[in-house]
Amino acid sequence: MAETAQNTVEETPKADPRAERRTARLTKQIHAFAKSHGGGAEANIAYIGEAGTRIVLVGENGEWGDLVAPTYAIAREAVERSGVSVHEDFDGEFAAKVRTGPYEWSRMAGIQLGGPSNT
Repeated sequence: MAETAQNTVEETPKADPRAERRTARLTKQIHAFAKSHGGGAEANIAYIGEAGTRIVLVGENGEWGDLVAPTYAIAREAVERSGVSVHEDFDGEFAAKVRTGPYEWSRMAGIQLGGPSNT
């Protein structure tokens, strides 16, 4: 009886082109944010459920913004590619860097301080 050799070469999984495009687009948006807010930024990545994963960005000038990625892996990859530093938690020194304006204060304070209602 003759023995046959099996092919032991493992195929590498093909990258999902849709995920790659989304990662590239997020990376470009993070770069643009950093460039327009003082040349740098810091980030926090947080899973928000079925909606995906939120990337909160804080620029060197204190301005902030956020992006939503469909998965945590895509968010993490985009942040790593962009070269911004990542904070595990949104607290302490990182949170203190955020500069809020009148809009945020009125939305956070709401009716208590005479701001617009949330209806």
